Amino acid sequence: MALQWIARGKSVAWAVALSLVAAVPGSADTLRQVMADAYRHSNLLDQNRYLLRIEDEGVAQAVAQLRPVFSFVAGLDRDIVNNTSSASLSLVMEYLVYDGGARRFAVDAAEETVLAARDQLIALEQQVLFDAVTAYMNVWRDMQIVGVRERNVRVITQQLRAAQDRFEVGEDTRTDVAQAEAQLATARSQLAAAQGALEISRELFNLAVGRYPNGLTGPGSLPNVPRTEAAAQALARQEHPSIRALQHEVTAAELGIEQARAGVRPQLSFDGRLSESFTDPVNPGQDNWNSSGSIGITLTQPIYRGGQLLSLERQSRAQAAAVRSGLNQQVRLNLQAVGNAWAGMEIANAQIQAADQRIQAAELAFRGVQEEASLGARTTLDVLDAEQDVLDARISRIEAQTELYLSSYQLLAASGLLTVQNLRLNVPEYDPTAYSDMFSNAPSRISSPQGQQLDSMLERIGRD
Repeated sequence: MALQWIARGKSVAWAVALSLVAAVPGSADTLRQVMADAYRHSNLLDQNRYLLRIEDEGVAQAVAQLRPVFSFVAGLDRDIVNNTSSASLSLVMEYLVYDGGARRFAVDAAEETVLAARDQLIALEQQVLFDAVTAYMNVWRDMQIVGVRERNVRVITQQLRAAQDRFEVGEDTRTDVAQAEAQLATARSQLAAAQGALEISRELFNLAVGRYPNGLTGPGSLPNVPRTEAAAQALARQEHPSIRALQHEVTAAELGIEQARAGVRPQLSFDGRLSESFTDPVNPGQDNWNSSGSIGITLTQPIYRGGQLLSLERQSRAQAAAVRSGLNQQVRLNLQAVGNAWAGMEIANAQIQAADQRIQAAELAFRGVQEEASLGARTTLDVLDAEQDVLDARISRIEAQTELYLSSYQLLAASGLLTVQNLRLNVPEYDPTAYSDMFSNAPSRISSPQGQQLDSMLERIGRD
């Protein structure tokens, strides 16, 4: 039992110390600083930046399909019947001159896919920042509740001592003392639960931000949100990164239809070959080296492939229809998120006003009950009930204020405004175009300056 009381005392002392740290501006975390740290330390953002680079490489590969292909071919043969050997060296060039536009459509679709991936990265950025806000507000809320419950324990402890003193002089009964003891035990249990909730919130903070909190200065002023629900809905419908991403995916799917249609059109290809061949001499003095060169043009027209080409077109049409339906559904989800956030803000504002009035009335009633109890007109239970009303009112106010901030930032996220750029956070903003600009023309890594620059960039990425 003694060890339990010591551990409980240490836990209370830790919570008090944490609250004191929160009051030191130089060492405590602001909400903006926490969001900036979450942006810097996010493994999810890093992961999706690499996934974006994969899509960037898809553009380079599609661009490469528009260019001729040069190959070096060497061969060595041995005729075991005639006991002769032959060797050949060839430089081969192949160039698909016309394919009905399929490769150009593939390039355009790959570029749209990259644009979609960039907007998906912004949408993920919003989620990372909102998770940081949620973690911050949860820790702040739980710290405030711990403080309120600590005060409640102190007040009930004083009431218990007063009840014991009155019992000794015969003014109170043993029942009054037992009621105060039961209420104190409940208050200590609630304090332990609040401290446990704070510990859990700190762990979630570490997950969202990449470190533990250093004490909190408080959430500060509310963010600048759209002035009307209609304005927020307009942004959610048109400017939200998830909407822009799906719009690019729709365009890519429509280009996929055109690419499938191009499969039934003729293809015109050009090829050339320069060769040197060598054969073991059969007759002495014979010249063994032969040089040759050729160029050719080939026209290919698909006639029948078992229905494959029409199946590819139907598949592309279904893909485009599926993405359009996903876009329409995302619009509904965004509008619902705006409506929920707007309603949450209104509810929280109303709850804060009601809680303020409740706190004022409860504190006035508590003081009155205390005075009446000192005159013998009220019992110890009446005083404890009045104190519980004050406690409940204060906790309701803390929870309502937390919901107000969360709903405000949720409205920003639903409107597509919860970004590093819009919030002007002090962080180096990630440029999604820097990587793709290095090889927009699919440079060669062997000789071109662009290729050498790309090699240098890839080495820096590997060291990060």
